[in-house]
Amino acid sequence: MQPFTERVVEIVKSIPEGFVMTYGQIAECAGSPRGARQVVRILHSLSEKHGLPWHRVVNARGEIAIQEGEGRYMQKLYLENEGVEFGLNGLIDLDVYRYVPSVTQSAARQAGQSPR
Repeated sequence: MQPFTERVVEIVKSIPEGFVMTYGQIAECAGSPRGARQVVRILHSLSEKHGLPWHRVVNARGEIAIQEGEGRYMQKLYLENEGVEFGLNGLIDLDVYRYVPSVTQSAARQAGQSPR
């Protein structure tokens, strides 16, 4: 795997249950601020192989990027089962549910506490 791909895989794996990150946010954390489309490609091709929680990645507006079909339904279902709420407009409030990797959140996760 390329270094960027490896970083994306690790970042996606680190997203805790009940939180989301955006494609662009992941790209920036992985060192390529304009690499959101690459993140989409990586998720599409490697999620199953690496057991990635692909459903925890949404677009910059806080919405599911899959346009229609079973994948969209499944992503929403998975997120709701983790406690993520959707507004009446179908958007996730990123101020509430966006995961921002930090020392504090990492320490809370390791202690078994919710980082919210």
